[in-house]
Amino acid sequence: MGIVNIEDELHEQLRRASKASCRSINGQAAFWIRIGMLGELNPGLTFQELSARELRAAGVTAPEPSGVAA
Repeated sequence: MGIVNIEDELHEQLRRASKASCRSINGQAAFWIRIGMLGELNPGLTFQELSARELRAAGVTAPEPSGVAA
């Protein structure tokens, strides 16, 4: 594990986002890094598509939304 130097303002945003997301500051930073890397490697996918793909890969399944007309 290493230390990453970031700007104070970015660290403050990271701290706020970690509270809103119920993650540790390190967990939030890791999430942002992972999503950013996936976005660069898969520029044609949206954030939602990347998230859904990662959840599926982790074995998470979500029920279909109810009340949606086909």
